[in-house]
Amino acid sequence: MTTHLTRYEQFQRRIGVQLARSLTGSWRRRSLGVLSLLLGFLLGSNFTMYWFQQVDQQRPFVVLSMVFVIELLVRARTYVKREPWPIGWLAIDNIRIGAVFSVVFEAFKLGS
Repeated sequence: MTTHLTRYEQFQRRIGVQLARSLTGSWRRRSLGVLSLLLGFLLGSNFTMYWFQQVDQQRPFVVLSMVFVIELLVRARTYVKREPWPIGWLAIDNIRIGAVFSVVFEAFKLGS
């Protein structure tokens, strides 16, 4: 059976390569990758709930501002061309991934 290289397959491969990059290398890169994922999860879950409690009727503004910040980080990340990412960009990217995961996780908790 032949596999076709679809856009979804390419997306999965890119995600796998990025995760492999964040977990390979020296102990400093691996530990910073895991710690920044956890820090992003912590920041995402705590700050979004804090912002939601502070602004009662302006929840769409909070969500829009978070999407805007995340989109800026993604756009800035595309300008980094070096193959092993600098350690600062690795941390920023993993914090972003952890924050997005925590927000999605909170949405699933609220939905069930």
